[in-house]
Order: sequence, then structure tokens, then C-alpha cells
Amino acid sequence: MPSLITSPPSELQHLNMDAESKKRGKDRGGNLKSRLQCRSCQAAKTKGLCFEEMSQWSHSLERLLSSKYGMKIFQAFLKSEFSDENIEFWLVCEDYKKIKSSFRMSSRAQKIFKRYIQAEAPREINIDQKTRELIRRDIKAPTTVCFDDAQRIVYGLMERDSYPRFLRSDIYRTLMDSTSELGKM
Repeated sequence: MPSLITSPPSELQHLNMDAESKKRGKDRGGNLKSRLQCRSCQAAKTKGLCFEEMSQWSHSLERLLSSKYGMKIFQAFLKSEFSDENIEFWLVCEDYKKIKSSFRMSSRAQKIFKRYIQAEAPREINIDQKTRELIRRDIKAPTTVCFDDAQRIVYGLMERDSYPRFLRSDIYRTLMDSTSELGKM
């Protein structure tokens, strides 16, 4: 599971600098253009971020979250909107499901509950009281699925609310424009 990295500033900055360099280099001749093309190809290969992958993000939240860079950029967007507790909770639950030790599972379930589920939790997610109480009961003898209902609710909230805003956001549009421009060189 990817770590909770809140923003990829160097990657975003790198893409924007390449696009601006390309614009400035148009009247300096083809040599600069070929150097930039080579650099953008290397960046795409080493960093894994390209126009094709980014355009796939608009097909579904699932595709966005399955992309290493999509996940990081979406997290940065949510953080900028002060709503990153949802993706953070979703990722913590994905990680929680991989735990094999019952002792570790019990300990982690308590921490997740205190951080995200209980009323007035530091990173409280928006779930109904019935789900909250069901989880409170289930974590007394935790299983890998005890957070599934809350995770499903949070995923639905992101899919209906945050994800469409992300697709309309300046951050996504700028990245799409930058990678589109790099591909045309």
C-alpha cells in the first residue's frame, strides 16, 4: 500500500517547468526542442506519469486510486480542500485488511476507531450513527471486514463529491495540459 504522501511538489513542478521551457524554446531552434523531448521521455519512463495514464484517471475513482501518482495527486488535492481524512481513512483500512496477527489487528482497530470513527475523533469521517455503533461493537472482536461499511460510505462520498471536483480542479487541468504539451513536442 502506498504511504500517505500528501503532495508530490517536485513532480508537479518538474512537469510545469518542462512545459514552460518548451514554450520559451520554440523560438530558439530545434536543438532545445529535442533536448526537452528526450528529457520528457526520460521523465515519463522514470517517474511513470504520462498523459495516457492521467487521462485514465477521469474514467473512474478506482482507476485514479490504483495509480501511484494519481493517488498522491488526489491526496494533495484533498489536503488543499481540507478533506483528506477520507482518503487517509480509506488507505488505512486497505492496509488494515492485510494484517494477519489478531493482536496487531485488535490494536490497530482501536487506533483506527479513535482516530476516525468515534465522535469528536481528531480525523473524524462523515458516517451515520448506526455504522459508528456497529463498528464500536465489531472491534471488540475485530476482523478484516469490521471497517468495510464505513470504508464503503467514505468511498461513495469521495466518488460523488471530491472526485468530480478533482477532475474540474486547476491541479488536474494543469497537469493534463502540461503532459499533453510534452507529448506534442
